[in-house]
Amino acid sequence: MPVVRDLRVLLRLTNFRRLLAVRLLSQCADGAYQVALATYVVFSPEKQTSPAAIASAMAVLLLPYSLVGPFAGVLLDRWQRRQVFFYGNLLRALLACGTAALMLASVPDWLFYVSALSVTAVNRFVLAGLSASLPRVVDAERLVVANSLSPTAGTLAATVGGGLAFGVRLLSADSDAAVVVLGALLYLCSALASLRMSRELLGPDPGMVQPRLSAALTSTAHGLREGLGHLAERRPAARALAAMTLMRFCYGALTVTVLMLCRYAWSSTESEGLALLGLAVGVSGAGFFTAAVISPWTIGRFGPLRWMALCAGAAAVLEVTLTLSFTETPLLVAAFMLGLITQGSKIATDTVVQTSVDDAYRGRIFSLYDVLFNVAFVGAAGVAALMLPPDGRSVPLVVMVAVLYASVSFALSRSRDEG
Repeated sequence: MPVVRDLRVLLRLTNFRRLLAVRLLSQCADGAYQVALATYVVFSPEKQTSPAAIASAMAVLLLPYSLVGPFAGVLLDRWQRRQVFFYGNLLRALLACGTAALMLASVPDWLFYVSALSVTAVNRFVLAGLSASLPRVVDAERLVVANSLSPTAGTLAATVGGGLAFGVRLLSADSDAAVVVLGALLYLCSALASLRMSRELLGPDPGMVQPRLSAALTSTAHGLREGLGHLAERRPAARALAAMTLMRFCYGALTVTVLMLCRYAWSSTESEGLALLGLAVGVSGAGFFTAAVISPWTIGRFGPLRWMALCAGAAAVLEVTLTLSFTETPLLVAAFMLGLITQGSKIATDTVVQTSVDDAYRGRIFSLYDVLFNVAFVGAAGVAALMLPPDGRSVPLVVMVAVLYASVSFALSRSRDEG
């Protein structure tokens, strides 16, 4: 099969393997850390979780990145990306240890959120840098396959990290701090793995780098205007980002729904609900893997924007069909399908952005991409908080999500696929 052949070629590329190792370790740590946060906020026995509480936690942890994200892009276009991976993951390892200490000390919620925010804020730099670095280690002909393998492998690594976290949490009581320490060790391993690459390998080229940090910061506004102007000239990239933002909103609303169903509707104890949530995450991860396998062929066959249109159309039908019963088995099937659809669309979006945006602007565009992801997810959590009852069953929310998916499919199918 051509896809298998291309995967073998990619894995023979030393620098691609090294960049992939940094991603896998970093995102495995992300998965463990994020599950520890989720279980601490949602499944702690002393907490009476509501959709509003989940939305508030997401807002505290994600919305500030709307400020950090644009700065990340400008700096990524000036800093050596290898150094961002090394120092960023090293800093996260230290900060995660601080979060674990705060969990053990039972501090006020606001202090815990500040610590968690500090860890995940650095994530904006690392993830945007990983995406911007990929074209530096892979030739243009295999970029679609690399976009399929690398981010999806990272997502699967996050799923594995989350699975490890679920296992530790279920085997021993009050083990969230131990899970966070596990994440810190993985961050440290990712930092060390980045040292296997040369400083200059991942770019940006020396001629594009501002030697002084103050010059980079003062040029942020101008750089963002240039990045937005460049994006406006690359209409396929703008369409893909707009569509992916709406699909991320839908995924966020359904995520909060599943959290509440696992917590209250499908279980009578916190541990039982946590086990169900772990199963849902694992099933969704299988969907991500399937997307990685089929997306290179489907994107080559239909083009990236038409593939996204097909994904959104399928999601509109399947989401209503499988979700309205609010029972476990259909929703687990939906978790698989929506994992496949969401990851398949993300692979297409990554490909469009990387192939239609100049290298000098990639850091800024991917940081804006990251900001849109966060704002859409938090916005979805806020809407879910207004619409969901305590047990998570809301027919209007399910219908609204289906309408949004259908709208995305219709809009993309009418646009000419220039990707």
